[in-house]
Amino acid sequence: MLTSLIITNTELMEKRNKVTEFILLGLTRNPELQKHLFVLFLIIYLVTLLGNLLVVITIKASQNLSSSMYYFLWYLSFIGAFYSSFTTPKMIVDSLSARKVISYDGCLVQLFLSHFFGRTRLFLLIVMAFDHYMAICKPLHYLIIMNWQVCVLLVGVAWVLGFFHSIIQIPILFRLPFCDPNVIDPFFCDMYPLLELACTNTYVVGLSVAINGGLICTVCFLMLVVSYMVILNSLKSYSSEGRCKALSTCGSHVKVVMLFFVPCIFTYMRPASTFPMDKTVAIFYVFSTPMLYP
Repeated sequence: MLTSLIITNTELMEKRNKVTEFILLGLTRNPELQKHLFVLFLIIYLVTLLGNLLVVITIKASQNLSSSMYYFLWYLSFIGAFYSSFTTPKMIVDSLSARKVISYDGCLVQLFLSHFFGRTRLFLLIVMAFDHYMAICKPLHYLIIMNWQVCVLLVGVAWVLGFFHSIIQIPILFRLPFCDPNVIDPFFCDMYPLLELACTNTYVVGLSVAINGGLICTVCFLMLVVSYMVILNSLKSYSSEGRCKALSTCGSHVKVVMLFFVPCIFTYMRPASTFPMDKTVAIFYVFSTPMLYP
């Protein structure tokens, strides 16, 4: 029994060692459509990169934009610029390539960085919601509570939580044996597509991914919904002008929250499997949201 188990594990590791790269199917195999997608995604990427970097430079260079709100916005735009740079350039290049491949190590690096920056912005959106709550519901204590040290601490916590979330993914995948076929249906490396390629039972691993990814997104989203319900309830005592100013302050943040959390919950709060809508959701999640940050 023990001998057969050792042999089985050895065979699985050998199979895994044979998989040195993954083939990405991309969005389409139509050569003409691929050219149009190349132009479209190149424009989206340039707009995303330039728009977010413009926000970063403007906030950094202006002395009038030194409040905590712009401090958090600086980091959100910084993350938006870098997050799109880990998947978009390769997809742009692959749209004109006949053979779309990514190495095993490159896939793990892409997965780690996308989850790191993705989860960091998730926690940063919660920090920004807390900042809005203090500015609207506790205006007299805002400058005292949201001082420079608190802002730095909150951003640091967001980075640390994002790192710990993403670093958990790598050991999970590193222990899995991968077999042929080594074809990833989406256009980038993510947890569920990789779990489907593993030649072992991944039910427990998929459950841990759902808890580590989907449950976190859902709980954070519910926290943000409750916080904004409290903010809206506090606006009853404001004047008409005050309510308009408060709503305009929170409106853009609410839109980003919806655009970020809905695809996140759809992607990870489910069993370890892929669906036909995954590509559409992934495009919206990877391309559209960072572009709309500015």
